[in-house]
Amino acid sequence: MRAKKLCALLLTTAMISSVFAGCGKTTSTTDKAGSDTGSAKTETKDVKLTVWGPQEDQAKIKGYNDGILKAMCDSFNEQHPEWNITFEYGVCSEGDAKDVVTKDVDAAADVYMYANDQIPVLVEAGALSKLGGSTVDEINENNEKAMIDSVTYDGSVYGVPYTSNTWFMYYDKSKFSEDEVKSLDKMMSKNLGKGVTNFAFPLDNSWYIEAFYYAAGGSLFGDGTDASAGCDWDSEAGVAATKYMVDLAKNKKFSCEKDGSSIAKFKDGKLGAYCSGSWDAKAIKEALGKNFAAAQLPTATINGQEGQMKSFAGSKAVGVNPKCEDQEVAVALARYLAGEECQKIRFESRGIAPINKTLAADEAVMKDTVIKAQADEIANAAAVQPLLSEMGSYWTPAETMGKEIVQGDVTEANAEKKTKEMVKGILSNGL
Repeated sequence: MRAKKLCALLLTTAMISSVFAGCGKTTSTTDKAGSDTGSAKTETKDVKLTVWGPQEDQAKIKGYNDGILKAMCDSFNEQHPEWNITFEYGVCSEGDAKDVVTKDVDAAADVYMYANDQIPVLVEAGALSKLGGSTVDEINENNEKAMIDSVTYDGSVYGVPYTSNTWFMYYDKSKFSEDEVKSLDKMMSKNLGKGVTNFAFPLDNSWYIEAFYYAAGGSLFGDGTDASAGCDWDSEAGVAATKYMVDLAKNKKFSCEKDGSSIAKFKDGKLGAYCSGSWDAKAIKEALGKNFAAAQLPTATINGQEGQMKSFAGSKAVGVNPKCEDQEVAVALARYLAGEECQKIRFESRGIAPINKTLAADEAVMKDTVIKAQADEIANAAAVQPLLSEMGSYWTPAETMGKEIVQGDVTEANAEKKTKEMVKGILSNGL
């Protein structure tokens, strides 16, 4: 799972002198613009909104001295003369949102960004507003089904997605061809030379290990929405997937990723391929140079059947705190911050993959190697990460399995026993 960052609340004082929680109370004022010309006065509403986003969106970047988040909020304010919005900002990564927001929902941001797998916890804590009406219509119109599903929980929509969140495969195109990277078996069978690792993978990470069980035809909570369906990874095919990983871990052409070791190997010309996400793109591009390439996950032949390895797919989204008094303004802001205009800003300034249908089809976007690989992964080689509270029991047993495989504690002989123990742990919520 993604490493957690220390989330520190960073309050800006340039626009407001006192700290407040939730949406401030609003009053009606009169916009004086145009009064000198005798034009009609425009009724405006004073609003105070607290917005939390990742540090990267608030750091100085080319073209945005105060960061892109402030620029986007200022633009939204200018586009809505009916509101006079005073913004207060805080730093909170998408991955930390559930931990920080749920500490004190009343004092948390009115509008904030989060990773979609946190929705069950945030909803349970009363920290996410249920969206409806034209907002949901807009989400349905502008996004692919996987991204819509990623913010749909218990039949309702709880955020506006703005980028996909998954992982795929980077590779050195001087070592593998576009055809070879379609099959992990072909990749592992190739001799890349002495001291060269063919394939690196964080096998001891529970956000990755599911790829092999999916390749074996397994399912996790049915299509990801049916808790009663449980987990069938303890089947004959699932046990075969465990044995496949045991063999892979023992292969000298394989390495389990540790603390950036794969990026160093790429730089030294000692690695053929590595699975990770867009967050490693810059470093890998620098390491591989002209040999940089990326693609969706390959297939793997398990128990005699070739199956598609699949990553968990999710999204990053903008949500609204139900405690906010000005829901109309907050929801409108969330729509804007996750919309096409702001997705374009994120892509151009930070290389964040857009998911808006129109923008995703743009020629400039499609030319981006990383974004194309991520889009292919979402479309062809990913399973939407289950948005169920039962997923809380998944992470530790799956991680334990991966670690024990890497350590050599899981063997061909005890693979069935260990796999059944893992599944029992995953279903420890009583299913």
